[in-house]
Amino acid sequence: MVAAVLTLMMDSFAMSYYRKHGMSEVECEHGNQIEHGHGHSRGVGVKKLDEEASKLLRYQIIAQVLELGIVVHSVVIGLSMGASQNAGTIRPLIAAICFHQLFEGVGLGGCLLQAEYKAKMKAIMVFFFSVTTPFGIALGIGLSHVYSDNSPASLIVVGVLNATSGGLLNYMALVDLLAADFMGTKLQSNMKLQMWAFIAVLLGVSGMSLMAKWA
Repeated sequence: MVAAVLTLMMDSFAMSYYRKHGMSEVECEHGNQIEHGHGHSRGVGVKKLDEEASKLLRYQIIAQVLELGIVVHSVVIGLSMGASQNAGTIRPLIAAICFHQLFEGVGLGGCLLQAEYKAKMKAIMVFFFSVTTPFGIALGIGLSHVYSDNSPASLIVVGVLNATSGGLLNYMALVDLLAADFMGTKLQSNMKLQMWAFIAVLLGVSGMSLMAKWA
């Protein structure tokens, strides 16, 4: 819960900062499109530009915060797997991690498309998403001789990291992703589609909860 509230604060402050420092740059880039407008048409053009820029800015912040949560969570999962010395624990954990990373990657990929980042930024975010779990595994293997799953220190550290990433990802999923989709005009105007979307969400929640048994 604390992590979700802190994510809300970070989300809000980031949006305020980028609105203050980023909107002027966006307006300069697109200013030529409405430079020769007059009267009412110019006002409508500026308003539409502001709305589009604000929407794009929102998508970019969502993608960045989601990436942060996924990176922290992936390192923790990789650390647990690398430090584990029980083959019976590792095998189901591999399957759980594969499905887990697959769905997180799909979600992050959709956010990156909406954010309309340039190729360089997309490559950087994809790179960090790809290497964090292997990095966590390598770190776990390196610390396996001094790392104990049941020691108080390791339980506290892993618990805090899991709670932080879990709260962050829950906030992002419910507030920035699901709420935006379900309150959008496409789902609000189609009850049947809305019902199927809720069923899909419940099935996804059930599947991820089942995988949490091993992960």
